[in-house]
Order: sequence, then C-alpha cells, then structure tokens
Amino acid sequence: CAALAGRDVVVLQPTGSGKSLCYQVPALVAGRRRQGTTIVVSPLIALMRDQVGGLAARGARVAALHSQQGPEAQRAAVAAFLRGELELFYVSPERAALESFRRMLARTRIALFAVDEAHCVSQWGHDFRPEYMRLAELRSFASAPMIALTATATAAVLAEVESGLGLRSPVIVRAGFDRPNLAFAVRALRTHEARLAALVAELEAAGLRGAGQRGSRSPQGREAAAQRGEAERSAGAREGEASEDPKVGRAIVYCSTRKVTERVAGELRSAGIAAGHYHAGRTALARERAQHAFESGRTRVLVATNAFGMGIDLPDIRLIAHFQTPGSVEAYYQEAGRAGRDGALARCVLFFGASDLMTQRRLAAASGAGALIARRRAEALAAIERYATQARCRQQALVDHFTGGAGGRSCGRCDVCAGEPAIGEPPRAASEPARAAAPSLPPEALDVVLRAVSRLTRPVGKTNLARALRGSRARALSRGGLLAMSEHGALAEYSEAQINAAIDALLGDGRLRRTGRKYPTVWLPGRPVRAARAHGDGTAPRRAQSQRWGGPIARALDNYRRRRARALRWKTYMVFQHSVLLAIDRAQPDSREALAKIPGLGPAKLARFGDDILELVRQHRAD
Repeated sequence: CAALAGRDVVVLQPTGSGKSLCYQVPALVAGRRRQGTTIVVSPLIALMRDQVGGLAARGARVAALHSQQGPEAQRAAVAAFLRGELELFYVSPERAALESFRRMLARTRIALFAVDEAHCVSQWGHDFRPEYMRLAELRSFASAPMIALTATATAAVLAEVESGLGLRSPVIVRAGFDRPNLAFAVRALRTHEARLAALVAELEAAGLRGAGQRGSRSPQGREAAAQRGEAERSAGAREGEASEDPKVGRAIVYCSTRKVTERVAGELRSAGIAAGHYHAGRTALARERAQHAFESGRTRVLVATNAFGMGIDLPDIRLIAHFQTPGSVEAYYQEAGRAGRDGALARCVLFFGASDLMTQRRLAAASGAGALIARRRAEALAAIERYATQARCRQQALVDHFTGGAGGRSCGRCDVCAGEPAIGEPPRAASEPARAAAPSLPPEALDVVLRAVSRLTRPVGKTNLARALRGSRARALSRGGLLAMSEHGALAEYSEAQINAAIDALLGDGRLRRTGRKYPTVWLPGRPVRAARAHGDGTAPRRAQSQRWGGPIARALDNYRRRRARALRWKTYMVFQHSVLLAIDRAQPDSREALAKIPGLGPAKLARFGDDILELVRQHRAD
C-alpha cells in the first residue's frame, strides 16, 4: 500500500465504493506494527460516530474528539491518544486547526493523516470549508504521509486538493464513476403539487406506500392506529412508523430548504406514506430519533436536506428522489450515490424547474461568499442545469462530468436511454429527441435573440426571455418589455431548452453578458443598465448602505479581517464572512460566551480571532 510505504495518496471513488477502507486498513496495519496513530479528519460528527462505532465493534482501538462529547469523554479520548493506545483518532477540521491540538501531535507518534471528504479543500468544490485549507500545516507538527479521499471531484477540484493539502507527488487511485445498478431520471415539473404527485407515484412504484404501516389504509384504519397506546405515540410513530420487513427497501427524498422538507414529509404522511424528516434546524434529539427510525427500518421514507446522508451506509435504499434540484452535479451525484449499495437495482430521480435555480441562487447569496466563490457556484449551477435539460444518457453525462471524457457507451437504464414518457409540465427535453438533439439554434435564430435583448428596457432572466421568444403571455413577462418587443413569439418552433442553450452560448462567447448575483439576468455587453432613481433627500440610499456595511464596529472588523487575511495569505472571507461582521455589529457582544452565539464563528475562529474581535467591539461601541 502506498500509504504504508510513506507515499501521499489521493483516492477518488464513487459514494458507497468503500473509500473508508483505503485508510482504515493501513491505519490498522500501522497500529499493529506500533508505527503510531492515524489521524482521521472527518467533517461530520454523525460520520465520526458511525465509523468509530463500527470499528470499535470489530475490535479496533479507536476514539473521536468532538463538541458533542462531555468533558470527561474528551479527556479520556485525549489521554488514550497521548498514551499511544489508539490506532485511529477522529477529529473535525475545526479541531485540527486548533493550536492546542497541533501541539498534541508532537507528543505521540503519528502514522498517517487521512482527510475524508477532501473536496472540501477546493474552492471549485460544492462544499468548500476554509478550515480544510489549513490541514497542510499538520505535517509541520508531525511527519507522516497523507491520504485524501473524495467521491466527487472534477479535474480542477483534484488539482486544488493536491495543492491545498500540500501533497507530495501523490499516488492517484481512481475507480470508475459508472454505477451500473442505478437508473437515473429527470422530471421537469414546475409546481409543488405536480412534484408531490410524481413523488407519490415513484414511492408507490418502489413499494413504499404504506410499507409495513400498521392497520388499514382506510381513514377508519388510520384513525384506529392513531388511537393506540402512549408507547406508540413516540417521535418515530408521529413521523409515520413502518415495520421492519427486510423485503421492503427505503427511500430518501432530498429538499433544498427546511421549510419544503417539513411540508413534503407532512404531505406524504397525509397521503398514507410513512415518512420522517431530518434537517439541521431540528433539535439534536429529534434528528437522532428520525435517523434511528430510518436506519432501524421503522420509517422507510425520510425527507431531508443535505444535512442528512454523509456517512450513511444503508444497503437497501431503492429510491433517491430530489424534490428540488441541488446546486451542483457533484452534490447531486454524491446524494444519489447512496442508493443501491447492495448492488441491486435502484432509481434516482431529479425534479427540475426554473424555481430550483432561483432557490439555489438565493441560498448562495445568503451565504455571503466572495466574488470568486459566487462565480464558481454559478458555473456549478449551469452544469446541473445542462444535466437536467440535455437529451443524452444520464449516466454517461455524469461520468463525463467527472472524468472530462466525451462519448462512451449509453447505460440503457436511464429515462433517456429507456425512452420513458415525460411526467408533468412542461415535457422535458428528452421527450422530444428530434428537437432537443439540435446542439444550437441556426444563426438567424441567434440574431433574433440578440435583437430581442436590444429592445428590452432592463435586464431580464434567461428563462423569461426564452418563454417570451416562444410566445408566452404570462404576467411575469410584463416587466422589461418582453411582451411588447416585436420578437415576441418569433421562436415558437423551438423548445424552451433549445432557446436556453442558445442564450448560454451567447453568454459564453461574450455576445450577451450576465448582470446581478442573486438573480442573474442577461443584457448586452457595453450597454449601461439604467440606475435606480435616487431619492431627493438621499435617505433611502444611505439607509441601504448602512444595512449593508453596518456602523463603526463593522467597518473596524472589515479592516481587521483584511489585515489578517493578508498576514495569513487567506481570502478575506476565510477570516470571517461579511454577514458575520454585520451580526457582530448588531449584537455588540462583550464576552466570549456572547461572541460564540454569532453564526459563522466556530471554535477555531473564536480561538484565533475572538480576543481581537472583542477588543474592537469595546473600542468602537457607541456610548
């Protein structure tokens, strides 16, 4: 094994293919040889618990150190580590960044550093975490090889993983991205109601409507079941408890927001489908109950945000349904890859619509990321849109996205290969192969698009522009002159997907440009966008500026993070994001405890910057 020979390694394998074995086996071998402990950097506490429990059950000497442990448990884990008793020691990236932890590394022997979910180091990735960029510093405290593992990395992400972790001529271990037992499908559905109906149909096809539900499916039967004893009315029963029939599989339904997660779970239960729900906004106890009910088989359907799933290794997930489109192909493939880990057939269906893209842009804008991250997120969103609208083998498209290849053999299982009929409105592009197969519009049609944009009075969204060119009279098109332009309906013979692809091509070659970040629109390059009318007294602009930049404390913190970023050679937002300094400006904390309540300041940042922040607040607080 390259890691045991002292080489750095990058492991790129699909979700569910056994990546963890690539560091667990070398760690156990090194431990038996008394070569030291393997430090495993893992991003989620649930993932740590799952792996620590599984390894300990097999006799491995393993422990974890995380914030949900009590002081006694933390002291015991640290003591065992310092005595050299552990073969594997799991920590979070935030913990690994602490100076106190790094000093511990010099006090015992380290055999290997394993960095799980290594794509988090990349700003090209779908789950960038600044703390990962400091993991390269670990080897200045302990000389040991490093193994980086990820399931979702393009060539650009892999290059950034290598440089960000400071890997030295790493051995690259790749596995194929093809999952021959998964059937991928896309359904173009605009409305919540249409998606719910399609989801119920998918669950019924998977045998999960009323799977194992106690009592009759009739209203009288459900009412009788609801009147059972107090023991039956636990959290698991309230969320729809199912039996533990091993012949029945499971399903995960992914949503982008907590609100939609709760709504869909409630509607499924009303439809007679036992469903729990999971998101980061629930209490720790509620999340634990929902996860336990799903893993034990009492609940067969779980509606969740992306907070659920990492480290979950259930063999019999027969259906992964994305009720809302995620923000990248990487995120989609990682979540879809949790299906069919037993090798049996499973289905992955993606519901897609323009509203999903707006939701993802809103979530990205709320994160307060810098311009570079915003640009990369926009590119990732364009990639998932292409995946959802193109008429080519879904599996082939996913494999090509990660390998940079082109062509290859069709899977024969996805909706495109199988020629499945479209469900919902409007029909997906794959239901009209002759039209959608055209790579672009003819030049005269592209000229129509450019003339149409030139007649607009303001930038407009790409989807609205395409619909207007097809002849839609929807009320949403009344702004910007879409209904009044002479090109309205001029491209009615083309599909909306084709016109959107043409607009993308015009954006790509610079004949159109994007404006705006939260809600990107299209406009002509070089043409100024008319500024909003200024208020006579100037109060509204000043108020908006104050809301964005805050008061003296916010300005002082902004200057401070710029200085620290230069000194640390970080991006400015990596010190703390703009939303964090605004929250500090509003709260004006006067203690470490108060500062810890500010969202976006984890233990590592509190340890590094906390005292400076409090001093700046004291200096600039209004009397």
